[in-house]
Amino acid sequence: MPPKKSASGQNAMALLKADHQKVKELFDKFESARASSKAKIVADAVKELKVHATVEEELFYPTLRQEIEDEEGIMDEADEEHHVAKVLIAELEAMSGDDDHWEAKFKVLAESVRHHIKEEEGQMFKKARESDIDFGALGEQMAQLKKRLLKEGVPPDAEAQMIKKVGLRGDSPAKRAQGNLQKQDS
Repeated sequence: MPPKKSASGQNAMALLKADHQKVKELFDKFESARASSKAKIVADAVKELKVHATVEEELFYPTLRQEIEDEEGIMDEADEEHHVAKVLIAELEAMSGDDDHWEAKFKVLAESVRHHIKEEEGQMFKKARESDIDFGALGEQMAQLKKRLLKEGVPPDAEAQMIKKVGLRGDSPAKRAQGNLQKQDS
């Protein structure tokens, strides 16, 4: 039986899948973009990811946690994947496109999010479909929250506050070690 749709025709998983597709397209676009276009793509992807994660964390994940058995810990793993992504997002927001590691950081974010999407759409959505969740009503709530967040912005999360407080790590540990080795050789 397919998941129920809301009055607007959207169900929760369809909304999330549409978000997933949008960010995957932004990741692909980044890989082939000129350097002058990359900052805009990163800003767009970061905005989409922040809204998406908030919608999942405030509505989708809590609903699933109430309705599914999760012996495998897929919900906890999803929480941790969100945490890692939000740290990278906060760091990217504190950087400009010409900072060291900016491009590498975005590529790592893309790899991590692609992995998260694969697991979410595979394992988590499968378990969700087996539940009695009203995906139509949930989709309606999620669409309303998403609309509000796109209009008003996403409040700073713990990861953003942490990065604001402690700042960026700085240079690469490998580059620092290389510099230390060169000093020892001198």
